[in-house]
Amino acid sequence: MAVTTAAAPIVKAERGSLRFRRIKNSIFLSGLSVFAQLYLFQPVLPLLCKEFKISPAESSWAVSASTMGMAVGLFIFSLKADALPRKQLMGFAMLGSAVLTLLSVFIHNFHLLIAVSFVKGAILSGVTAVALAYLSEEVSLNSLGLAISLYLSGNAIGGMAGRIVVMLIAGWANWRWAAAFVGISGLVLGLFFMKRLPASKHFMPLPVNMGQKWQQMGIFFRQPVIVFLYLAAFLLMGGFVSIYNYTGFHLEEPPFSLPHYVIACIFLMYTVGVWGTMVAGRTSDKIAPAKLIRFFIPAIAAGLLLMLVSQLFVFIGGLGIFTFSFFGTHTLASRIVSQEAKEGKSSATSLYWLFYYAGSAIIGTATGVVLTGWGWAVFIFSLLLLVVAGFLLVLRAGRK
Repeated sequence: MAVTTAAAPIVKAERGSLRFRRIKNSIFLSGLSVFAQLYLFQPVLPLLCKEFKISPAESSWAVSASTMGMAVGLFIFSLKADALPRKQLMGFAMLGSAVLTLLSVFIHNFHLLIAVSFVKGAILSGVTAVALAYLSEEVSLNSLGLAISLYLSGNAIGGMAGRIVVMLIAGWANWRWAAAFVGISGLVLGLFFMKRLPASKHFMPLPVNMGQKWQQMGIFFRQPVIVFLYLAAFLLMGGFVSIYNYTGFHLEEPPFSLPHYVIACIFLMYTVGVWGTMVAGRTSDKIAPAKLIRFFIPAIAAGLLLMLVSQLFVFIGGLGIFTFSFFGTHTLASRIVSQEAKEGKSSATSLYWLFYYAGSAIIGTATGVVLTGWGWAVFIFSLLLLVVAGFLLVLRAGRK
């Protein structure tokens, strides 16, 4: 008698299980490490201007080089990521980037600093390229929103803590001591990550077929929903990085004239961003992300308008609304892309991050020229145009 054996069902990590806790804690720390290193120089751009005798727009290349490296690395990994073990790739990226962060402590030429930052960003892309794909493969669907929001919360907290610590250390000593602190912390987090993150159970490495990969990318670019979200990510992330690149310069000048240790506190707004990712992530498990995202983007514009006011508490409130809404939007957009891509999820999410970080690099530097040439008000209105364009793209995506 023939005996048939039913295929074992795919069981993914459920909320409350030990495996889920280890995944969410490890992936949270990976996001923390990536953003602390990626935006290491953002809070010390005024100090770089003084040390290397460069303009604010030129100094922004210390940040833009990292994010452009991230974008280039993501393009490469969008072709290769499905052939590489998820855990090992992310661990190598965390440790390798930490070594480069430590190397930057000893660099005294600005152009060399930019080059090292570019390579560091490219290596860090190994985490970003596969983190969302790892979560979508290993975590059950009803817990996916929470898992993604925790990863993005790690991004937000890493960005916040890194900026605050770097600015305080740089103000009391110099930026090199701050870079050393971030590099050593990155090494510790990388080692912990490699020890604690569970290995993939549902990932099957695939041989790289370049022709098939290009064809797969062509499929993504023929899907209007995904294309519109890629373009919206480019515009909105460019605006977000612009605000955090240049707000320190604005707050140093009249009518605010704030000292560095007070300006460092503005990065506490990233805690509001963490709240934004959690609210958006949890709510998107109940309400369709494509509907929910339409409420977050107009709030980004409202926050920008409040930042035109020359009263400190109104300005800070606007920054908080802006940050909360941006992280909520980013959480929803990344979830939509991950779910819309039925095959090649790591390629689809890598391309999303590519547009995201390309916007950071290109717009983040270009708006510095606007600020230097025309002042804060024109700078804010240029960002409002980007937000409106992003909102129209998301509306188009929703109709599809």
